[in-house]
Amino acid sequence: MEARVAQSAARLARQENEIKLLTAEIERLKNFGCLGVSPSLEGLRDENAKLKYRLNFLKKSLQEERSKSVKSMININSCLQEIFGAAIQAAYPDLENPPLVVTPSQQPKFGDYQCNSAMGISQILLKTREQKVIPREIAEKIVKNIPANECIEKVEIAGPGFINVHLRKDFVSKQLSSLLINGVQPPAVGKRKKVVVDFSSPNIAKEMHVGHLRSTIIGESMCRLFEFAGYDVLRLNHLGDWGTQFGMLIAHLQDKFPDYLTVSPPIGDLQAFYKESKRRFDTEEEFKKRAYQCVVLLQSKNPDFIKAWNLICDVSRREFQKIYNCLDITIIERGESFYHEMMKDIVKEFEDKGFVQVDDGRKIVFVPGFPVPLTIMKSDGGYTYDTSDLAALKHRLCEEKGDILIYVVDSGQSVHLQTVFAAGQMIGWYDPKVTRVAHAAFGVVLGEDKKKFKTRSGDTVRLIDLLEEGLKRAMDKLKDKERDKVLTPEELKAAQTSVAFGCIKYADLSHNRLNDYVFSFDKMLDDRGNTAAYLLYAFTRIRAIARLANIDEQMLRKAAREEVLVLDHEKEWKLGKCILRFPEILQKILEDLLLHTLCDYLYELATTFTEFYDSCYCVEKDRQTGQIVKVNMWRLLLCEATATVMAKGFDILGIKPVQRM
Repeated sequence: MEARVAQSAARLARQENEIKLLTAEIERLKNFGCLGVSPSLEGLRDENAKLKYRLNFLKKSLQEERSKSVKSMININSCLQEIFGAAIQAAYPDLENPPLVVTPSQQPKFGDYQCNSAMGISQILLKTREQKVIPREIAEKIVKNIPANECIEKVEIAGPGFINVHLRKDFVSKQLSSLLINGVQPPAVGKRKKVVVDFSSPNIAKEMHVGHLRSTIIGESMCRLFEFAGYDVLRLNHLGDWGTQFGMLIAHLQDKFPDYLTVSPPIGDLQAFYKESKRRFDTEEEFKKRAYQCVVLLQSKNPDFIKAWNLICDVSRREFQKIYNCLDITIIERGESFYHEMMKDIVKEFEDKGFVQVDDGRKIVFVPGFPVPLTIMKSDGGYTYDTSDLAALKHRLCEEKGDILIYVVDSGQSVHLQTVFAAGQMIGWYDPKVTRVAHAAFGVVLGEDKKKFKTRSGDTVRLIDLLEEGLKRAMDKLKDKERDKVLTPEELKAAQTSVAFGCIKYADLSHNRLNDYVFSFDKMLDDRGNTAAYLLYAFTRIRAIARLANIDEQMLRKAAREEVLVLDHEKEWKLGKCILRFPEILQKILEDLLLHTLCDYLYELATTFTEFYDSCYCVEKDRQTGQIVKVNMWRLLLCEATATVMAKGFDILGIKPVQRM
């Protein structure tokens, strides 16, 4: 850690020195201009401009460096990895890529963190050099080479070669004070990159159903995490707003609302409208022919047909937006139609590079490692989902300049997406060593019978019905607990919305997205165990502790600057360390995109806080009178730090806590 701080300080000093030199050089050039040295004036101006540019760049860089060093929360695990990485390098300078394993300890008797690299190094030495060295000897050598740092109190070697690490209390106390003064800041993640997230993506003329729930919730939360970490995030809704189905919809619109060009058609139930047009398409041959003609006219951009298409899309958009408003989703629409004009060029590019084969009139592309080819043009000259997905991939890489592309799409699309990604790589649109293109796959939502979640009649569950049912059940739960007797109508409404939508989101996000999960209102509204209901109640109780002690925000801010957070009690120490693990949790999710880790952490933080609160008096009262006799401010600051981290965790998950519940 100290080595990293020293490096940062040296870099700042070098930049400050260069700024001084450049400023002096610019002044010198100004003087030349004043003296009228005309022969090389243009050269001087060019040099002056370059120096000014360099100066501005350095000043900006310096500001960013200072800001980063002050504001970023320290990832203790990363710090320890740097320390042990340096120790291993010093102990075994000839060893290439030695294993570096640092994890939080599971039991207090094993310290706060463990470095378990010695066992791996022992195996490498045996395999590569035929040297048999016991891991404990390796651990001793590593320990001897640990550089001076500000975070480690002591280390102990245990068992076959585990290195137990004990953190310094003053270091942990200082980091907690920094959190309270500066607020929850993101971990330092290096250069600001652009992230493109493709999520939600329902189809026009079809209602959003429970299948869209996971993509929408997971995608929104991922966007919030990357935004908090300082990335430039583009949230895209890849709507199914183009294709042959619009032919039958427009033909049906013409029949049902012949004056649609002058009078806006009152399409109340678009789902029923879609079913009617599909039934006619399947049973009426004349209607089917007319539907195909409508597709041709739509694709040739006939104004009347474009208007009909827009009318249908607008009805869907309004319905989608109701759901996005409920779930607090922010997203930019960029459907398949956006890429339509690009598809011709996509086909040509693959043809020009010799990747296209013709099969029974279709133009197909085989990608190495994938048995099923991509069809980029049908035999009738039409394009496919493969073509539009390739066009979208290229646009996001080459036009949007995305550094990280994330597709939040169900697991059933895995082979298709991997084939599309591999095709983009094959044609040279991106290098996976430079640009990350990831499929954040997820499983299906199951009913309590462990089958696909359906209504009793066997239909797909409409998402809007599910959300309304959630609101009803949340209110019933609050009334069962008689919260309607202590909360104002406004507070009760806010609590209902917070619990209903928070529980639906958390139930999804708290499961590993790769697995299927069972949707159960009873489980998600239970205020015991790892649920949003439990965490929301815990949060409001923590926030109430200072308020009931008549300690306001201003007093807490003042105390954060003046008080030393004492961590002498084992539960204070455990809670302090748990709070500071937040940056390493976020860093892990930025790498593996598994948000249930954050839910597990918030539950652990809440239960660790309960242990602390049960063992350590924050506010001491007279047993007879109930009057406050003592406020242990450092413990109230631990309450505040816990609540601050929980609030940020909720924000990333898209959950809105309330002050009173």
